[in-house]
Amino acid sequence: MEQRFCQSCGMPFVEGNIGTNSDGSKSKDYCGYCYKEGVFLQDFNMSQMIEFCTQFTDQINKEMDWNLTPQQAKAQMQQIFPTLKR
Repeated sequence: MEQRFCQSCGMPFVEGNIGTNSDGSKSKDYCGYCYKEGVFLQDFNMSQMIEFCTQFTDQINKEMDWNLTPQQAKAQMQQIFPTLKR
């Protein structure tokens, strides 16, 4: 199965972190940290979102079995975020 990523924060989708639409269905584009019941939970510009997400590097490393430093995670986000839908 192809790995999908949240189109707002770049979080890899894993079971349990998928956002929900207003009708309760699972979102195909957004994680539960960004999108719940059809509403976005943050109102950040891209730079703010990168700074916000960098603080969760340890959690993402654990969930995905990665070993990124916060600086590496931030550099990846700076490349990936401009390609996301939101």
